[in-house]
Amino acid sequence: MQHHIREARLRPEYADLYPAIEPGVWLPATTVGQQLLLWHLAKALAPQGERLMGEEHFEFRGGLRVGARQGVRTRAGDH
Repeated sequence: MQHHIREARLRPEYADLYPAIEPGVWLPATTVGQQLLLWHLAKALAPQGERLMGEEHFEFRGGLRVGARQGVRTRAGDH
């Protein structure tokens, strides 16, 4: 099955850090990102690291690139 929407899920071992996100459930990455951004703004906290959703805490799948380099995206290919 090919996924056209980029999805993310919280790794269960980091559930305590993100109480508003259910661990182990695949959700659109944009939805998770919006929840995290609102949470960071409400708490006046800066995200840790370069990305809002770090690979240590989240898993990712799916998503198609638009443009010349089409294909399924991976975090390594998100440049």
